[in-house]
Amino acid sequence: MELSKIEKLLEKYLNAETTLQEEATLKNYFLSGNVASHLQEYESMFSYFAFNKAETSVKPIQLKTKKTNWKWLPVAASVVLLFSVYMGNSYKQKQKAKAQYAQVKDVLKMLSTNLNKGNEAVASLYTYEDTVNKIFKTK
Repeated sequence: MELSKIEKLLEKYLNAETTLQEEATLKNYFLSGNVASHLQEYESMFSYFAFNKAETSVKPIQLKTKKTNWKWLPVAASVVLLFSVYMGNSYKQKQKAKAQYAQVKDVLKMLSTNLNKGNEAVASLYTYEDTVNKIFKTK
């Protein structure tokens, strides 16, 4: 193979512009043993690649997978549900108590108004009775 063609392919290889077929051509050239003296440094690189390609590992690789524990999720959802029901019920009771307080307050105000009217009527009766007693001088 022409040396100039190998040099051009090697330059393309170092710039990461070669195809798989061109890389195979370079590999075959550098592993053939007939390498030009100024390209000897690349021969060790290609022989290293060929050696490592054949190397395999017998030790199994253990991948640590993080398993998410979702067992607590239904418990948390139940707690949130119970809390919201309790708080909703408590809020409803407070609103109901406020409404009942307002009703009782209105009823007591109306009762007070009517009792005050009754007190005024009784006071006028006492005035009438005092006047009658003065006129007739009775005890």
